[in-house]
Amino acid sequence: MEYTCVDSFCGAGGLALGLKQAGFDIRLSFDIDQKCIDTIHENKKYFHHLAVTSDISDLLEGRVLDLCHMKRGELFLLAGGPPCQGFSIQRRGADIDPRNQLVFLYAKMVEELYPWYFVMENVTGIAGKRGKTILEQLMDELKKIGYEVHIDLLDAQDYGIPQRRKRYIIVGERKDMGGGYRYPVPTGEVCTVRETIGKLPEPPSDGRDYPGLPLHRRDKLSDLNLKRIRALKPGEGREYLPDDLLAACHKLDSSVIGYRNVYGRMAWDEVAPTITARFDSFTRGKFGHPEQDRSISLREGALLQTFPIDFSFVGNKVDVARQIGNAVPPMLAKQIGISIIQCHKRSEKG
Repeated sequence: MEYTCVDSFCGAGGLALGLKQAGFDIRLSFDIDQKCIDTIHENKKYFHHLAVTSDISDLLEGRVLDLCHMKRGELFLLAGGPPCQGFSIQRRGADIDPRNQLVFLYAKMVEELYPWYFVMENVTGIAGKRGKTILEQLMDELKKIGYEVHIDLLDAQDYGIPQRRKRYIIVGERKDMGGGYRYPVPTGEVCTVRETIGKLPEPPSDGRDYPGLPLHRRDKLSDLNLKRIRALKPGEGREYLPDDLLAACHKLDSSVIGYRNVYGRMAWDEVAPTITARFDSFTRGKFGHPEQDRSISLREGALLQTFPIDFSFVGNKVDVARQIGNAVPPMLAKQIGISIIQCHKRSEKG
């Protein structure tokens, strides 16, 4: 049979790429960010399906079914990760964020398409203080539509991804599918920073890409940040810096200020910290190269997210870092996809 899939809020295509590797036939990707759709179009080696720039609200009322030439109930899988910054523990300020309502538009799309299965990825904050009420409402809505809904917190490093990255994965199976979904079993394999980027050549000192390796370039560090990174050994963070190299706001204990990994180097023989949308900045996390006096390159960040080395990204430095950092690691998406196909095969056997 055809494991058809619509990839909503597709970003740079990390989820779609992994699902395709698992055996899914991606029929449509959409995102409101034109740069993300340009990235999908740029990667003709990996993607050949329709990808459109659109807000989800403009694709309701039958528009997706029309684009995919399908009827309600025919689609196998609806996938996606509605933007989740409103739930993020890094976010401060008011709890009311319009992006939080996107999960309900996703539920609306589930109701319209009525796929056999759906999968939704979201940050840990959706189950925290900000997001708990919204999550409970979402789960109730999806159950009323007619789905068995499963939720679990997966850490990418448990599945062979070289990165600590905890995300909630919500999987729904239509009640007439027979039930019995099981999340992928952790592989028990640990993939390190060294194994992932250790053989890459050092990028040129002038800020250009390494020849033949797009996006493998060094970001210019200020004199102060250069002193900071030179004061650190592999795996060390802000707490190892002398006082004269600390910003005033970082002189408080990390348990007080709530974050400890600014101005840090990755450790060679461990997994990387979570690759965020600003991993290109040494000041935003423990994103320093283990040995070289620089932040990791955009290409190194993409590899730590398990994108293929020849995967292209469209946009400026900030655009590309955001696309990489917001993506579902393709290797994790593949294992989730396989678990959904296996669930369906078990239900067919009855």
